[in-house]
Amino acid sequence: MKFRGHETFHIRQGWLFKGLKQIEKKEDIFLSKDPKPTDVLGMGNNMVKSLRYWLQAVGLTQEKQVKRKTVQKLTDLGEIIWDKDKYIEELGTYWILHYELVSNNQLAPTWNWFFNHFNIKEFNKEDFVNSLQSYVKFETETKVAKSSLDSDFSCLVNFYVPRRVMHPDKISPEDTLDCPFGQLDLVGLKDRKERVYIKKTPKVSNIPPKIALAILVKNLDGRKEVSINEILTSCNNLGKVFSLNINTLNALLDELKQLGYITINRTAGLDVVNLPNDYKYLTLIEQYYNDLNTGLRGEHA
Repeated sequence: MKFRGHETFHIRQGWLFKGLKQIEKKEDIFLSKDPKPTDVLGMGNNMVKSLRYWLQAVGLTQEKQVKRKTVQKLTDLGEIIWDKDKYIEELGTYWILHYELVSNNQLAPTWNWFFNHFNIKEFNKEDFVNSLQSYVKFETETKVAKSSLDSDFSCLVNFYVPRRVMHPDKISPEDTLDCPFGQLDLVGLKDRKERVYIKKTPKVSNIPPKIALAILVKNLDGRKEVSINEILTSCNNLGKVFSLNINTLNALLDELKQLGYITINRTAGLDVVNLPNDYKYLTLIEQYYNDLNTGLRGEHA
């Protein structure tokens, strides 16, 4: 498990595109001595380390040893996004990268814990860090310094809460320090003075149906049937990853049903979702981008 891999820096606007662009040119750019990555990327050393980490944590790249040299290569997902949305602008791209991040327990254990295991709706830093510390102590064999957990807390809230909300008096129109994942509206600041935060349930209309279906399919891992309760409560599934309650989950599933992607059996208290087709995770993500060209939110399977 890797805590504080972000070097205290959340993802900034344009970072992911910048990293992918340079990796496409030179696969070992992040460990290169000539040219230096700091010069090529226009970042300080710690920011370079942070970007190297984030590209892997959100599932865009993976590191490999090639001829005794560490290189970064685009994952299959990274290849799709580089082809379809290389500037990382579409909302659906951020939803899928959020899913990849939250489900990555090795590189992003704090994000995985926060969405899957931390069940406190309103919280402050003390609530967050104490609960995470207990989780790490009793559920894993990892020993982590409290300062690393403090740093993860700060990075996570800055990841999802826009700077204009956190520091409204310090924002200028030219400010580029916001994390683009804030547009997902998953975490809010309830009390600025007391620094009380809140887990937010997003609007179903902001979640692209094919992205939701892709995540459902990946969690089913070949199965054709799943209970709505499992979708709501199982780790890394739609309910947990997107902070949905039963009402918003049902609304999302009803939309998937209307689009012809799934069928739902709510007779005799079964509440079971069935998938009529052999869907594939990456294929559905590609179809999402193809749908954008038609101006459709979704189309019948």
